[in-house]
Amino acid sequence: MNYHIDPKGYYGEFGGAYIPEMLYPNVEELRQNYLSITAEPGFKKEFNALLKDYVGRPTPLYFAQRLSETYKTKIYLKREDLCHTGAHKVNNTIGQILLAKRLGKNRIIAETGAGQHGVATATVCALMGIECVVYMGAIDIKRQAPNVARMKMLGATVIPALSGSKTLKDATNEAIRDWINNPVDTHYIIGSVVGPHPYPDMVARFQSVISEEIKQQLLEKEGRENPDHVIACVGGGSNAAGAFYHYLDRPEVNIIAVEAAGKGIHSGESAATSQLGKVGIIHGSKTLLMQSPDGQITEPYSISAGLDYPGVGPLHAHLYTSKRAEFLSITDAQAMEAGLELSKLEGIIPAIESAHALAVFKHRSFDHDDVVVLNLSGRGDKDLSTYIDYYKL
Repeated sequence: MNYHIDPKGYYGEFGGAYIPEMLYPNVEELRQNYLSITAEPGFKKEFNALLKDYVGRPTPLYFAQRLSETYKTKIYLKREDLCHTGAHKVNNTIGQILLAKRLGKNRIIAETGAGQHGVATATVCALMGIECVVYMGAIDIKRQAPNVARMKMLGATVIPALSGSKTLKDATNEAIRDWINNPVDTHYIIGSVVGPHPYPDMVARFQSVISEEIKQQLLEKEGRENPDHVIACVGGGSNAAGAFYHYLDRPEVNIIAVEAAGKGIHSGESAATSQLGKVGIIHGSKTLLMQSPDGQITEPYSISAGLDYPGVGPLHAHLYTSKRAEFLSITDAQAMEAGLELSKLEGIIPAIESAHALAVFKHRSFDHDDVVVLNLSGRGDKDLSTYIDYYKL
């Protein structure tokens, strides 16, 4: 079975480009050019130089000794939290800003939930001297105030999404509306492996640097490129796509995707798309989607602002339905406990998104000699107020 994108922009039955006619020229321009532009030696040279000197790659693959002793298996953490801006998101925004420049775009728009993608977009726009507009749900603006301040310091205009649940889905809707109104000069930097083709594939390719490095680093540390298990949290799913990318066609590597169960999968306050979703179309892509019996999108919930998306990227929908990946759902309480545990055992405060992945160790056993790589997608600075409220610190 093929786990990569097909020529029509599908992963199995999922993907495609279901877009209004007004957006067709923008998306088609991207589709026709993204592979040839990103394959150019000049593009690769500039992209790799910025990843090295600006982002700080390669990020370490850290053997977490005390965590490994606690759970009696070999746990390596891929330290995406050490990237400039504090998360993996910047890998993609560097790639897309270079692409936008080559397409002659002089204005950038983006959507953001937890704010990490917004910060990463504002960062590269500041770096390149390009106008930046970020759409963010009004609720997320309140709960992620430090990231809003960072975006503004970086020169971005932050526009609140006031419709619907006032979270990521609604911010994405507003960004798409903006793009329809400004098709010629504007590039939309989507932050995850979601949206119409070619976005899911393009973002996955930019993030695939994560698994590319894991292979080289494991070879040094363990004498082999492939772990037994690779684990990542999944909202839209870009950090997971990056961590899984080079292992998709390696059946000997078990892939574990971790979703947010919120207050419980069937509590009515959850974001466990694989468990609750049915096939539908959201933001230009056919995928698994949380929806009511009559097809209305239902509101997701997670304590983590980066995981409360009602859908999942089409790659992950395919990994789930084809049973290539093991999908687990972790509640708010389990994630918060895992975040505190990593802080105390390893001196690393993780983003609450990443803490969902870390919670797997309490709920699933691994063999003593298994090599487990967990993608630590972001650091916990942005979530300190949530940690403070939750633990009364």
